Amino acid sequence: MSNDVVIITEAAALQIKEMMKHNEEEGALLRVSVKGGGCSGLSYGMGFDHEVKEEDLHFAQHGIQILVNKEDAPILNGTKIDYKQSMMGGGFTIDNPNAIASCGCGSSFRTATTTGTPEEC
Repeated sequence: MSNDVVIITEAAALQIKEMMKHNEEEGALLRVSVKGGGCSGLSYGMGFDHEVKEEDLHFAQHGIQILVNKEDAPILNGTKIDYKQSMMGGGFTIDNPNAIASCGCGSSFRTATTTGTPEEC
């Protein structure tokens, strides 16, 4: 597994930088995480952080510093985060090659080895 656990497209990076600027978070780190919940058992989390912890993998793409907890790394390995704009607005898309089931919302999933705790959508 390379250090670059997740791949962020240029379109996603531009949107993340725009959000950092809007939220006065320039220079923040992007944390990509996995938590229990969602209709398939696991859900993705993305947010801004200001501290690299001992249990984090830390890498950069398109000028964005990215953090992934080492425990989440096997679940997220190879995941591609993109940003798509449509007539209905824009949104991040997450393509995780490890997911064996996911909901229509696209933010909930499970893998062969990690099921999480499913909830009602």
